[in-house]
Amino acid sequence: MIQKKTNERTSPKKAQNKTRQNHKSKNHRAKAVKEYTAGGVVFRIKEGQLEFLLLQDVKGRWSIPKGHVESGETLEQTAIREIGEETGLMNIKIIDKLDKIHFFYRMNGKLIFMTTFVFLMESIDLDETLMPEKSEGIVDVSWFDEQAALRAIEYKATKVLLEEGAKRVKKAYGIQ
Repeated sequence: MIQKKTNERTSPKKAQNKTRQNHKSKNHRAKAVKEYTAGGVVFRIKEGQLEFLLLQDVKGRWSIPKGHVESGETLEQTAIREIGEETGLMNIKIIDKLDKIHFFYRMNGKLIFMTTFVFLMESIDLDETLMPEKSEGIVDVSWFDEQAALRAIEYKATKVLLEEGAKRVKKAYGIQ
């Protein structure tokens, strides 16, 4: 075994403590703040065609509408409220619970562990006007056919939920 010569002598106890400190620092993780949001894969069937609602943020990413759960709200209430606020759709109904998505992100130096609960939701009024909530960084809201929506969505987990939603809608409504 080759030993490195140093001018500094370290006792076995000090060396052991130093190893423990290094081990701790390597495994130390910042404690994440937990946050919860709810939203939906929103669809409509217009002239026999299945369409999905997506919104675009200021960075050009397309995703589904969602937002933070407020005190006293159920997840379902949050999903309906957020979709209304972010897109202008008020005539929507929850069809089913799809799943939840977990992810980490950093904001203002804080590590956030986000859980987003996603519902399958139907737009009732086919001609309701879409209005992006510009004050929240939403630059566009639009309807997409299934394939265009899947191409547009940035996040893999969201694509998986849209695919599952499409499968359920097609089965329930007899769409090919």
